[in-house]
Amino acid sequence: MRPGCAVSVCHVLVLVLCLSAAEDFDWTKDEHGSFYYGTFPAGFSWGAGGSAYQTEGAWDRDGKGLSIWDVFSHKKGKIQQNETGDSSCEGYYKVKDDVSLMKELMLNHYIFSISWPRIIPTGIKSDHINERGIQYYDQLINQLLENKITPIVTLYHWDLPQVLQEKYGGWQNISMVNHFNEFANLCFERFGNRVKHWITFSNPWSVAVEGYETGEHAPGLKLRGTGAYRAAHHIIKAHAKVWHTYDTQWRGKQRGLVGISLSGDWGEPVDISNQRDIEAAERYVQFCLGWFATPIFHGDYPQVMKDFVGRKSAQQGLGTSRLPSFSPQEKSYIKGTCDFLGIGHFTTRYITHKNNPSGRSSSSFFTDRDVAELVDPRWPDPGSEWLYSVPWGFRRLLNFVKTQYGNPAVYVTENGVSEKMLCTELCDEWRIQYFKDYINEMLKAIKDGVNVKGYTAWSLLDKFEWDEGYSERFGLYYVDFRNKNKPRYPKASVQFYKQVISSNGFPNQREVENWKRKAVETCSSSNQLLAAEEQRSTAANILRLIHDPLTSHMEMVTEIVVPTVCTLSILLSAVFLMFLLRRRN
Repeated sequence: MRPGCAVSVCHVLVLVLCLSAAEDFDWTKDEHGSFYYGTFPAGFSWGAGGSAYQTEGAWDRDGKGLSIWDVFSHKKGKIQQNETGDSSCEGYYKVKDDVSLMKELMLNHYIFSISWPRIIPTGIKSDHINERGIQYYDQLINQLLENKITPIVTLYHWDLPQVLQEKYGGWQNISMVNHFNEFANLCFERFGNRVKHWITFSNPWSVAVEGYETGEHAPGLKLRGTGAYRAAHHIIKAHAKVWHTYDTQWRGKQRGLVGISLSGDWGEPVDISNQRDIEAAERYVQFCLGWFATPIFHGDYPQVMKDFVGRKSAQQGLGTSRLPSFSPQEKSYIKGTCDFLGIGHFTTRYITHKNNPSGRSSSSFFTDRDVAELVDPRWPDPGSEWLYSVPWGFRRLLNFVKTQYGNPAVYVTENGVSEKMLCTELCDEWRIQYFKDYINEMLKAIKDGVNVKGYTAWSLLDKFEWDEGYSERFGLYYVDFRNKNKPRYPKASVQFYKQVISSNGFPNQREVENWKRKAVETCSSSNQLLAAEEQRSTAANILRLIHDPLTSHMEMVTEIVVPTVCTLSILLSAVFLMFLLRRRN
């Protein structure tokens, strides 16, 4: 899942760590320490995650209604290679198989989302409730509990019912608040006797900015300078209403918790001697994480957002700010509506001040911030243009949450790294390194006093990655999307993460180094299995193309040549690894 708070194209600059001072967060603290060996508190929860549209498939089966992503992904040119989530991982049909993977991984929890149009096809509860959709989630929840895995359920992970988009304009319309509340209430009623952890929204930043500002995501609207703010305003109100509904109607008997999952990339100031860069770095974080967290914890938008958007709106000749305002009653209603805070974090940027033009034609969420994002070319880059490995930023962000929001209970709801390559290598050493370093920075943050309760590796499976289609893979398990059965193959990171969970952290240096070595050794057999399957798939495709004279040459290249190259690559890497192991023995 793309975190959303980093733009794709960044200026590149070699930088020295720059630190600064603020009243409530210590920007001057050097937190680039060495690896810390130790374990997590007793009861710390380890998990993995996914979302409905990205994994379920079955997009038009068993009474499910259309979502905005069903419609958006079917429009040519919106998704890489014009791919869709129509079948994706076929998770809808593989509940027992996938839960068995989770059990093998020794997970304590699993985060998944409920597809709103799967249980209320039009999004309007009074129209129709789809009992077959409810039965699917009943099955998933029951399977998890039977295997002693805690379900953490997200109510909204981007798949709004298409009818609500067409009829009302989606999150641009205040009516979404009541419709979402009815959907949530139905979920509490049907699943709340077994589900005790609810997430209202996953990464609303992306919903607002990429859905209604840039148009990169469904529903694909480009309402520059206004769309994102209006969508976010309604999302915050919807979150608060759902929290109050649970609090007044269900908490007494179900004893559950309701939170929200917010995306947060870290922003570090470029120049210690430049106060404007210090302020720009905080502004970057406030325009992302603070946009949603500050109203929920303190009752209103961050002051810096109100100041900057208000001033730029006035310069554009507007009578009111493009950033909507909450009434005094709304502020008190929204404040405190969070039993735990979910944090999705992937990467970091260096931030410097940049004066953006303020004309009406140039107004946008991005120009409102007056910041420029930079990256250090020495940061590891596994291939996805926005995701650099910067582990120390994770600890900084968690400490920022502690100081800004009164040290709430935190669940890390998304953290992981993708690869973007033609032939996926199951021996994913870079992912092992990413998990090792980021989880260790989280351990340091807990040592700092941050109240982190659980960690979720993102993601359990390779899956549909929104506008990137299937070109980007986050999974612990490789999914062969060209095979109609969508078989799963464990990557080396599965074995490494399993050891972290089993040990509840990092007991000592020698043991942790052995984990990585053994994980890479064992993945060679998985590579051989995958290579054999690739060969079978290639042969089947050749036979199909022989019988179809109308097939284009381009299809021949993509269906035959590329898989064959991948097969050879996998086989060669497996043989080479076996040769090295024999020499070692």
